[in-house]
Amino acid sequence: MVHNPASLSSSIDALCDIEPRFAQVLEQHGYPEPRVRPTGYDTLLRTIVGQQVSVAAAASVWNKLEALLGKGCPPERLLEQDFDALRACGLSRQKQGYARSLAELVVSGGIDLHNLPGDDELAIAELIKVKGIGRWSAEIYLLFAEGRPDIWPAGDLAVQIAIGQILGMDARPDERLVREVAEAWRPHRSAAALFAWHHYNGATL
Repeated sequence: MVHNPASLSSSIDALCDIEPRFAQVLEQHGYPEPRVRPTGYDTLLRTIVGQQVSVAAAASVWNKLEALLGKGCPPERLLEQDFDALRACGLSRQKQGYARSLAELVVSGGIDLHNLPGDDELAIAELIKVKGIGRWSAEIYLLFAEGRPDIWPAGDLAVQIAIGQILGMDARPDERLVREVAEAWRPHRSAAALFAWHHYNGATL
């Protein structure tokens, strides 16, 4: 689990044994902190709300939704609202479709966010049943909300940039190459992702 600082640090130490260039970055930036989000519906709804907008804009929309629907934006309450009510909170037609897809699946029992399959690929397949939740969003959920140890969001731009820098590549590697090089890092790829973000943030400050 990468929610625990001790286990996260242990995984990063293991990565440094596998790939010495991680050890060089560790000396420079130190260990990252765990990133933890709650499991369940509201975390995925926040993901939908936050797509392609700034953090401040997403927070504003979320606050308006909670004012309308109540704390956590219960799915039953969301499904009761009409287009104009949700639009007034800042949800576009497309995002309303995504939010309703999530709410409907949760209410109907079509997805159980507190009992996803233990197999990571099967869990990703469950999550992408929700309209608007692609592989990257599913991977981020499993990493941050569930703390799974071997999630690798290779499609993340910051991860690609950081891995290219850490490994001394001349150009940013694409998703295929990032997935390929990370095979050697199993079962610690969640820690590798957190370490990549940590390096990226440190390198760009």
